[in-house]
Amino acid sequence: MTAGLAALVVLVVVLPGLVVDHDLAGARIGAAERLGAVNNVRTTLLQAVGGAVVLFGAYATWRQLRVSQESLNATREGHITDRFGRAVDQLGSEKLDVRIGGLYALWRIADHSAHDREPIVSIMAAFLRTHLPWPPQGSEALSAETSVNSVPPLETRAADAQVALTALGVLCQEGRRPDWLNVSYSDLRRADCDGLWLCGINFDGACLEAASIYQANLTRTSLIAANMRHVELGTSILHQCRCIEADLRGARMVKSDLRDADFSEADLREANLRKVRARGARFTGADLRLADLRGADLTGADLARAKLRGALASDLTVWPPDFDIRAAGVVVAEDPGDEPSILLPAAALARNVRPLRSA
Repeated sequence: MTAGLAALVVLVVVLPGLVVDHDLAGARIGAAERLGAVNNVRTTLLQAVGGAVVLFGAYATWRQLRVSQESLNATREGHITDRFGRAVDQLGSEKLDVRIGGLYALWRIADHSAHDREPIVSIMAAFLRTHLPWPPQGSEALSAETSVNSVPPLETRAADAQVALTALGVLCQEGRRPDWLNVSYSDLRRADCDGLWLCGINFDGACLEAASIYQANLTRTSLIAANMRHVELGTSILHQCRCIEADLRGARMVKSDLRDADFSEADLREANLRKVRARGARFTGADLRLADLRGADLTGADLARAKLRGALASDLTVWPPDFDIRAAGVVVAEDPGDEPSILLPAAALARNVRPLRSA
């Protein structure tokens, strides 16, 4: 404190005179003029000191704010970590409502923390794989042979799994996510996936029988050897989707986007493919017998070795160049006209599916 006062006295009292004498270099001026020059120097020095004090104060304030912000961030990260750990612990509970609470807690964390979104999405996928394996395991699980009409909707049969699936489909749309999510070999019969974003997810070998996937985005999704009988895929996007050897018997895919999708060796008997956009799609070796292809756009589609006997087509169906529909056994019928919109969500969950004629 004393040193600071001494430095201030020197700066204000002594230094201005020395500066003036140095500038005069021995020249003589009147006392009044010298006093004015000394005061001018003193004023300049005081302004410089004041500016330095203001700058130092601003820096000190900024530094304090930064330290406070870092402290708040550390505290926030600590709270998120604690909430994350508690939510994950809840997933292992034997009580359904506790597991659902844990899933919603993770979902909320993902909404507020972009850094945690990717691991949370992976946890949702792992939850589905481990809690609903396909084929079903355990004495209480519905067997694989159970008629789908006797299987309750997923939101009733396993409400926690439906929450995890919905969270997965919403969070994948909102930002950072793993490049490849694994939900393969999961029992998702009669699941509600309406409007979800399921791009690039691995559903290989999963059972999605009678699931409602209306207006969903499945771009680049893998559904190899998946059971998708009676699935509702109306107006969904399956661009570059891999449905190789998938069972799509009785599936409803009206107005779906199937561009560049791969249905090689898939079973599409009795599937409703009216007005689908299937430019460049692969149906190599696919079974399309009794399928409804009226109004479908199959421009550039690969139909090599495809079975089409009894399939319906109309004058609005667009075939690849030089494709002989007569030789393939396609039946030309009247076009059904405009397709009615699905007004209620999850239509596939509420209906009883008809037995397949081709079963």
